[in-house]
Amino acid sequence: MKKFIILISIVLLCGSICAQNGKSSGPETIAKIGDTVPDFTVEMFNGDKVDIANLRGKIVLINFWATWCPPCNVEMNRVQKDIIDRFAEKDFVFLPISRGEKRDIVEKWLEKKGYKFNVGLDTDKTIWSKFASTGIPRNYVIGKDGKIVEFELGYSPESFDELVRKIEELLEK
Repeated sequence: MKKFIILISIVLLCGSICAQNGKSSGPETIAKIGDTVPDFTVEMFNGDKVDIANLRGKIVLINFWATWCPPCNVEMNRVQKDIIDRFAEKDFVFLPISRGEKRDIVEKWLEKKGYKFNVGLDTDKTIWSKFASTGIPRNYVIGKDGKIVEFELGYSPESFDELVRKIEELLEK
């Protein structure tokens, strides 16, 4: 019986890891490619409020993350140079949303990392619940028409590069 439990645990762990690095759109993914982005307003760390409806006409990258998530931390290390600086003068908005963490935890993390970009706070996972039930980091690229055009679950250097290429392609249209 113990071996059976270990085997089941390994199978579940492997399935979880595989789902964390790709475009899985299983039952844990609520908002899918082709859908209109769910309506939400997020309070940003600096106190501003961003209503997703007001970003129509721009390409938007919504990034759900958490301070405790190792792949999220690796991905965030690339954000300033590969996303924010690269698309600074374009019709583009990077909208990172901290999933389920209190402001003081996010504040300490931002200070420790030295990040200066603004982040959204979804302390009660209200916004998150419109997009998914599990799995971060999770990125959604929203087209100028407000539709989800790309989705990425997990982090790998290759998938992040692909995400950047997709944003470039959309901005050239």
